[in-house]
Amino acid sequence: MRRVLLLALLCAGCGDTTIVDPMERQPKFRAFAANPLYEDGRAMRNPPEGTVPRERPTMLPEITTGRDRNGQIVSKIPVAITWEAMLRGRTLFEIHCGVCHGLLGDGYSLVATQMSLRPPPNLHQLKNTGPGHVFQIATEGYGLMPSYAAQLTPHERWAVVAYLQALLRSQKATLADAPPDIQQKLRAEAGQ
Repeated sequence: MRRVLLLALLCAGCGDTTIVDPMERQPKFRAFAANPLYEDGRAMRNPPEGTVPRERPTMLPEITTGRDRNGQIVSKIPVAITWEAMLRGRTLFEIHCGVCHGLLGDGYSLVATQMSLRPPPNLHQLKNTGPGHVFQIATEGYGLMPSYAAQLTPHERWAVVAYLQALLRSQKATLADAPPDIQQKLRAEAGQ
């Protein structure tokens, strides 16, 4: 019995993982190997569209990191802001941010009332609400808030930042901030 145990220990210690790891023995194609299953004969495939790499930032650093090539935080949103992006930003804000920060960003939510350590801040009272700074907080997390980089692509995070900027501006808006035709309409409604 001792000889069998000793033999098993020696085999396990020699580094041959195929004895205990069936995944090492399974049929598979190695990277850069030929594969007759595909028309191009390659085993290595391109990642599906929309795949977000987790190991390194890609594309433009302004979009993926919120910093320019000199390492400075960007002062304006580096992606095109469309109506669809704003709607997407609103939806994502309500799903991911509004749960704690409230739908108005004022820090009032059911979840916030249950936080014993520290409630989430009122986003309207933050000193630095620059788009690059907010993007970095969503990307890296801050304090008790976790990173949302795994849940949101860089473009989705920028859409949330754009919506948040519009939300913050809307809560402090005056009649003079509205376009002239909207001002006339609001004055007419108020006079009725």
